[in-house]
Amino acid sequence: MPKIKVALIGVGNCASALIQGVQYYGNKGKDEESIGLRHPNLGGYHPKDIEFTCAFDVAEGKVGKDLSEAVFEKPNNAPRFAEVPKLNVKVLKGPVLDGVSEELRETIKIDASDEVNVVESLKENNTEIAINLLPSGSTEASKRYAEEALKASCAYVNATPVQIATDPGWIERYREVGLPIVGDDLTDQVGATIIHKTLLETLSKRGIRIRETYQLDVGGGTESLDTLIRAKEVKRKIKTRAVETVLPYKASVVAGSTDYVDFLGNRRDSYFWIEGTYFGGTPIRMDIRLSTVDAPNAGSVLLDVTRGVKIALDREEAGNIRAISTYAFKNPLTILAPEEADKLFEAFIQNVKA
Repeated sequence: MPKIKVALIGVGNCASALIQGVQYYGNKGKDEESIGLRHPNLGGYHPKDIEFTCAFDVAEGKVGKDLSEAVFEKPNNAPRFAEVPKLNVKVLKGPVLDGVSEELRETIKIDASDEVNVVESLKENNTEIAINLLPSGSTEASKRYAEEALKASCAYVNATPVQIATDPGWIERYREVGLPIVGDDLTDQVGATIIHKTLLETLSKRGIRIRETYQLDVGGGTESLDTLIRAKEVKRKIKTRAVETVLPYKASVVAGSTDYVDFLGNRRDSYFWIEGTYFGGTPIRMDIRLSTVDAPNAGSVLLDVTRGVKIALDREEAGNIRAISTYAFKNPLTILAPEEADKLFEAFIQNVKA
């Protein structure tokens, strides 16, 4: 298969997980050796078919370094689970804008070099897909990169909560030039939102009436801090809406990040509370804690999204690709129950009508 030529916007923990994942699974052939992947082979594409063409960041210590080294530079704290050889991809200085919050500028020093021409860099490296992995709250920077990707004739993956892939204006512009755009707000492989949705859907289908439920997170790392400072309300709105849609009736639902604990590092604790009634009006209460590591939680989904967008490019599909967005993002144009979203994505891969 031809290589899938990918540019990374933001060389943080999610980028680290994706790059390590390509190496980790690149040498695994049999499906039984690919534990952790939903799709070892997706539409004929394997993780080893992904090739990183260029990367953009603004942090001193990352800019100018080979991508294989930059993903392990502070403040990144994703676990190392694969050896990454030199990739011969130098991290380029991108536009700063609001990509680094004021609160983090003491932790993340802005590199003093001049920013590059993003469009030229994407074109020179024959990039097909630009993946936006900027921190939550990077509204202007995310839109700027969407503009640059469009000018460079690249598909755009928006992993952030910023409304881009669900914005009618952006969708139409990408459709007009024949390019796919997917998003918004990447879901985790085993994250709080998918667990919450699945629990509520299952309980509701079994005749339990949910009255009240919440899901709250406590996390470490710069992404959790950025979310708390700049995107708490946006994330809460997106996650609450995503969860509410699985219930066929009105209930009191709250879902979203709540606090930051420095020593958790790249770990996250998610708390679920569910109260309702079942047969004979009998009360039921559920109290659950889920502990995960943030960066690897994005890896499997990003591998699926990247290969899915490549398939869309191969088929010359343009605009918002509903099957990918619904499957892999918390805030797509249409929110479906997890099982329905999975079926839609599988049908897309097989190129059949769902």
